[in-house]
Formats: sequence, structure tokens, C-alpha cells
Amino acid sequence: MKTLSELNGRGKYVIIKVLGDHKLVRRLAEMGMIAGKSITIITPASGPTGLTIFFQGQRLAISDDIAERIVVRNMSDEETADLHSLSDLAISDSGIVTKMTGGKELRKRLMDMGLTKGTMIKVNNVAPLGDPVEIIVRGYKLSLRKADASNVLVEKVGEG
Repeated sequence: MKTLSELNGRGKYVIIKVLGDHKLVRRLAEMGMIAGKSITIITPASGPTGLTIFFQGQRLAISDDIAERIVVRNMSDEETADLHSLSDLAISDSGIVTKMTGGKELRKRLMDMGLTKGTMIKVNNVAPLGDPVEIIVRGYKLSLRKADASNVLVEKVGEG
């Protein structure tokens, strides 16, 4: 994981967290720059024109100060990611689906429910005995058995 200012090449990246004071984090969140969103670097910060990104259908120029506060991960770096089982996440933890294990039928069923690679999820609630786990995926709530959730590997995002 690196900040946007540390990157020296073009490519697709996922925002892991946004650092800084509350006002700046809130302002960037209003623009949509939150953990789990993807950005594409068009011009790296080392160039004379500064950092230019493609984000949510628009080209944006980012100052060096703000670029130092946005921590990202390359989309192709999944093997170096710190993976956790979905069933191990606490309430209000967020993550990006990185890999699914289990049988072919289970993987197909999970993908049919919207759990595909690169999808942002958030644990919304956990039953008192730990089973099922309620998550928010693609804007809707989904309950999964703990055994099924343990087959979904995610990378945590948005940690302090």
C-alpha cells in the first residue's frame, strides 16, 4: 500500500483509506473518495503537470498535499493483500472481495448474490450466536451463514 504521491506509474488502484483531519476526510467523502472506490492514474505526480486521475467518469487534478493522504493498493496486487475471512470481520468493518473458496456450486451461488471479485462489502450486523452474518453489498442487505461467509476472503479497507 502506498499513497498516491508515492506512485510513479499509470494504472488502476483501489482506495484503502483516506488520512487527515475530519474536514478533509469528509470533503473527499462528499466527492466519493472513500475506501473501496477505484481510481485510475493518468499522469503520475512526478510529471510537471502534477497528478491527474480518472475517478467516477471524470478527470481530476490532485494536489500533492491531498495525494499524500490517499492510501491505495494496485488492483493486481491481490497476492500481497492481507486477506481475512468474511465471517471473521467485526460489525461495521468493510472490505473488498478478493477471493472465494469452496465448491463450484457455492461459489456460483455467492456470485449470483453479488459477491464478485473487487466488490466492496460492509458487515452490517451479526446474530447473537454469530450465525448468520448480515452484510451490505451493492446497496442491499444480504444474510449469509457463517460457513458460507468463511469461504469469502476479503481485504479490509478503511481502517484507522
